[in-house]
Amino acid sequence: MTTPGLRERKKQELRDRISGVATQLILTRGFEAVSVSEIAAAAGVSRMTVFNYFARKEDMFLDRLPELTGLIEAGVRGSATPLAALRDVFLQLLDTRHPLAGFADRMTYFWQVVIDSPALRARVREFLEELEGLVAGLFEEGGQAQPRLTAALALAAYRVCYVDAAARIMAGEQAESFFDEHRARVTRAFDQAAIGAAAVEENEGSGR
Repeated sequence: MTTPGLRERKKQELRDRISGVATQLILTRGFEAVSVSEIAAAAGVSRMTVFNYFARKEDMFLDRLPELTGLIEAGVRGSATPLAALRDVFLQLLDTRHPLAGFADRMTYFWQVVIDSPALRARVREFLEELEGLVAGLFEEGGQAQPRLTAALALAAYRVCYVDAAARIMAGEQAESFFDEHRARVTRAFDQAAIGAAAVEENEGSGR
């Protein structure tokens, strides 16, 4: 892996500062109540600088989504078993308690902000569509049978696991109290996606 130069590190630090300031303001006051001008002022930069790093305000709060995209690309591209590789990416995030796994008690504040904001909910839906397209492309590159269907099934199954776990945490359950159960359910979700895609492939191959 190439070590980033000083310029790249400075740019990443500024991006992190802007998103960090935005996140704190939004968590405190709600997404719609915070303006880009306020974020810029609190971060000590101009509005133009903010928009040089983020195309829209939603992306400042959901700033880790590109990281998820990068992890999936790195984990799946070139794999001889793309679906298993995608599963392993999500399980690794879960096992390391990565924020992108969304499996932590502290996530309740983040989720509530998203739930309360139509703009953030719309951006999440848009990202999920983008992610499905990316994964389908990676599956096709890797020779996965029924790449579009398998991508849709796998991501939908994972999303159900994620949302159900989030609901339990928001209802007061401690995340660690059902970690093993959740991890097993994620694993089964990918297994079921594989079975479903294989069944379609078999039916198409038999001409039914």
